[in-house]
Amino acid sequence: MIEYNVGGAFLVGLMGAAHCFGMCGGLIGAFSTNIPNRGTNQLANQLTFLLSYNLGRITSYTLAGTFVGASASALGQLFDADIYLLILRIFAGIMMICTGLYIAQIWSGIVHIEKLGKILWRYLQPLTRKVLPIKHPRQALLAGMVWGWLPCGLVYSTLTWSVASGSALQGGLIMFAFGLGTLPALLAAGVAAKTLANWVQKKAVRLLSGLLLVLFGLQTLYIAFSQLN
Repeated sequence: MIEYNVGGAFLVGLMGAAHCFGMCGGLIGAFSTNIPNRGTNQLANQLTFLLSYNLGRITSYTLAGTFVGASASALGQLFDADIYLLILRIFAGIMMICTGLYIAQIWSGIVHIEKLGKILWRYLQPLTRKVLPIKHPRQALLAGMVWGWLPCGLVYSTLTWSVASGSALQGGLIMFAFGLGTLPALLAAGVAAKTLANWVQKKAVRLLSGLLLVLFGLQTLYIAFSQLN
């Protein structure tokens, strides 16, 4: 199941581009317009800052996945490990199905999960002022690490797979894969390249990707329930 979760996490990030543009497109656009001019190759300069932002964001995702995976592993020592992991896998399978339905634009219930993160974001958001104005890629990296905690239903649903992995390493890999999947869309937003954005928002592409995730979720549930016997 973990292998499927890593691949599924990448797919969620890649095909969740429409949600990424809605949540972060304005933010990355603001970052892009405030990138300082350095040298004559403006595109290379812009990409350096955008990669720094996104590296920071993906680092935060990976740290979060590592933390929840390690926490799940530690809690597993207190309970019957088999039953404990089985419950987590069932939960992860359900969340995978919900995420697939969201990407396929069939049901958008997971966006309500974002409300849970607004409390934490209220305390983290002021940290962005300490790195503004951004004049160096190191500052962009720090800003990206704060940005990584922006409330996002796709992030939270994918984190449940890290929890279900019951492993710090696998939990981190799942969120790292998710972050890599989001990278093309947000880089495209930063350099105003809309080809990818238009492609991933096509109804047929979203439907196919979403249904593929639903199949991943159903397989996860099948494996989990088969272990009940």
